[in-house]
Amino acid sequence: MTYAAITGWGKCMPPAVLSNADLSTFLETSDEWITSRTGMRERRVSHVGAIELSTVATRRALACAGLEAKDIDLIIYGGVSNDELVPNSASGVQRAIGATHAASIDLNTACTSFCYGLATATAMIRTGMIKRAVVIGVELISRYMDWSDRNVAVLFGDGAAAVVLEASDHEEGMLGSVLGCDIGGRESLRVRGFGCTYAGRDVRFGDTLWDFDGQVIFKRAVQAMAGASVRVLQEAGLSPDDVDLVVPHQANLRIIESVAKYAGVPMDKVMVTVQKYGNMSAATVPVALVEALEEGRVKPGANLLIPAFGGGLTYCSLLVRWGQRVTPLGDSDAELPPCTETALELVNRVRATQDPHGVSRAGLMAPQFVESWATAPL
Repeated sequence: MTYAAITGWGKCMPPAVLSNADLSTFLETSDEWITSRTGMRERRVSHVGAIELSTVATRRALACAGLEAKDIDLIIYGGVSNDELVPNSASGVQRAIGATHAASIDLNTACTSFCYGLATATAMIRTGMIKRAVVIGVELISRYMDWSDRNVAVLFGDGAAAVVLEASDHEEGMLGSVLGCDIGGRESLRVRGFGCTYAGRDVRFGDTLWDFDGQVIFKRAVQAMAGASVRVLQEAGLSPDDVDLVVPHQANLRIIESVAKYAGVPMDKVMVTVQKYGNMSAATVPVALVEALEEGRVKPGANLLIPAFGGGLTYCSLLVRWGQRVTPLGDSDAELPPCTETALELVNRVRATQDPHGVSRAGLMAPQFVESWATAPL
């Protein structure tokens, strides 16, 4: 039987750090308010585009695997942050690294995009369609954040990470998955301003309004991730005691703690990065995975449980068995260009392009959304 082993990994974190104190300079908030509710203390803001972040992460992952770009058959770019929609972002990474023989796919299931991409690439390798793939999780949320909305502006950050998958005869890589979508919660998370719905409505890129029902999201996210985790372990004939490390989506510390509790895994077996990076959407899981490897928390043959959820509300839990190698075969000299601004300066530059009185509600309220928006809290 053919498996899809993870043989390379790399991350790319922007150097500019946005602290809770920075946010309090333009929002009615404080470090204590944010930390007590989310567990977040800081997050990163990128000075470059999402393709550039992804390219550096991919080059590092390839070096880790001891491969060259020409060896790759498929690139999956997972996330909702695209430098452009046409052409797709995966092809931008492909061109940047010189992967001349690869196919390139953009995959958007919001925060679960990396996990869905991992499942997709694994299936293609196991069926023999391809032999090697790169799966990227990336977000550049700072460019389209509504920085006037405290409910969401404190939560999100930028970042990218990538893994390399290769066909293997050994029982390793993703051994089980539960993927789903809780459509009953679809309206609880929406970013208004993207898509054809808003064309011709005098909406500029970066002018967004966020529907974000925190209570609904919390409840449904915990139920979905914990339920999927229990199910994927049962289907594999494993118990929570067999899990060596949980690498969850980093949306909120309280959510992570609740998922671990209901899945029956103690917090000392959970990888947490939310305090450093906030919620990076599709990038949170791969960045946390790379850091777990860097910290020596992933041992040879370890069973990893990877639960996540995102807008839609998509959800999943993956069971990954690690191979024998936990150190890179090589290093890459790929680096981002120097950043000459602070994170607060980068954010304030975005804020300056947004309507100082709040973006136009009229342009962002598509006809079919008016009723639900009218009853939602501002």
